[in-house]
Amino acid sequence: MRTVLIAVACALALGSAGAAAQLPQPIARVMKAHNIPASGVSVIVQSTSETSPRLSLNAEVLRNPASSIKLVTTFVALDLLGPNHTWKTEVYIRGSLKNGTLDGDLVLKGHGDPYLVTEEFWKLVGEIRNQLGIEKITGDLVIDDSIFAPIPGDEDDFDGQSHRLYNVQPSALSVNFKAFDFKLVPNRGAGKVNVIHNPPLPNLNVQSTVKLVNGKCRGNGLKIIMDVRNLPAADEVRFSGSMPASCRKYDLARTALSHPAYVYGMFKFLFRQWGGRIEGTYKNDEVEAQETPRLVWRGRELAEIIRPLNKWSNNLMTRQLLLTLAAVQQTPPVTPLQGAQQAQTHLLDLGLPAGNIIIDNGAGLSRRSRLSAEFMNAMLLTAWRHPYMPEFVSSMAISGKDGTVRKRFRGKREAGKMHLKTGRLDDVVAIAGFVRAQSGETFAVSLFVNHKDVHWGSGTELQNAVLAWTYRQG
Repeated sequence: MRTVLIAVACALALGSAGAAAQLPQPIARVMKAHNIPASGVSVIVQSTSETSPRLSLNAEVLRNPASSIKLVTTFVALDLLGPNHTWKTEVYIRGSLKNGTLDGDLVLKGHGDPYLVTEEFWKLVGEIRNQLGIEKITGDLVIDDSIFAPIPGDEDDFDGQSHRLYNVQPSALSVNFKAFDFKLVPNRGAGKVNVIHNPPLPNLNVQSTVKLVNGKCRGNGLKIIMDVRNLPAADEVRFSGSMPASCRKYDLARTALSHPAYVYGMFKFLFRQWGGRIEGTYKNDEVEAQETPRLVWRGRELAEIIRPLNKWSNNLMTRQLLLTLAAVQQTPPVTPLQGAQQAQTHLLDLGLPAGNIIIDNGAGLSRRSRLSAEFMNAMLLTAWRHPYMPEFVSSMAISGKDGTVRKRFRGKREAGKMHLKTGRLDDVVAIAGFVRAQSGETFAVSLFVNHKDVHWGSGTELQNAVLAWTYRQG
């Protein structure tokens, strides 16, 4: 059977009209049912203990890999930086500190920490309050985010959805992914909709003119419009539209502030919790060479943060990671292009066929990114033999258990037997990772599908057919 499939793979590379019919029946059946042509599919399935694939189709064709390219960024980062790499955030004082009062400015300099989430920033602010003994700041919060060059364009350049969290641009000082959880709750007695936002930052005003209407609480009954206005004193978010009174609540995860404004708002909010007070506002400035940090905060280790990155496909974390690859080698400010070049050079040094790949921003939120299944397969097999293999594999989502594949094969034999990274854009689906077959053998799987409308469900069905077929291999 194995020999037949390898021979078939060679024939499939010709892209003939009947190629799908020669694939394993469960896979061919899905492609035929959804009119997915063989020319739009690249796949390799190979045992980690064998030198030839069990299945290969259009392996050398460069395709858009969507978010599966995050495996490339994280593997390079593990190999170059090491699993114990941490990011620092430096704290400087400009002015005089006496009896708990800083008569001047407090400076935060970021170095690209991809996971400076609320609980981490809360601890950092606590160190400023307790270790440095600062109770009151009469000046401003100065933000130095200069090690990353500004990203050209706007956050809505990709799809026009500038307030979606997946579109947040990287920053050397980024806190909590710049995220807000907005909860719209009907106040039936008052005939209006209340909006609760978390975190409740003091420099964001939230207004609602959403009307309550009759009707069932269904997706098409909710007509919520979010408008962000940048004002001198504080940014403002206005919600308008209509919401059925039968709804209990409506949740929106969005962003609304610039990185510096969010950092300032979060600092002011958390500093108050620690008993502190800042009287000024915020501004951007660079730390001078002669200045010495009064406190250096270290974030979580790389091996720890790539787990939420890959399992939940976090774009901002990945983009920060790619820029870090440049920052450890190049003179700041660094660009995504420098990070991509550093990653590609390292992959070539490892002997991987990376000459024609396009990494772009490293996260897959791109129409330019290109990988081949041949390259991904070679990288996965290299990673399987790498000293940091456990950290790399454990960062992937587990079928039927967690992450982006938590619903795949749930309650079936395949659940818990696959470590995978998914990818999805309009007309693009991808999946890559490792499958522990029922025989006990481990297989590397790489599947890229670029074809019209495959992101609506047919691509996922094809992925599941390939994965289930791989699981049954002996």
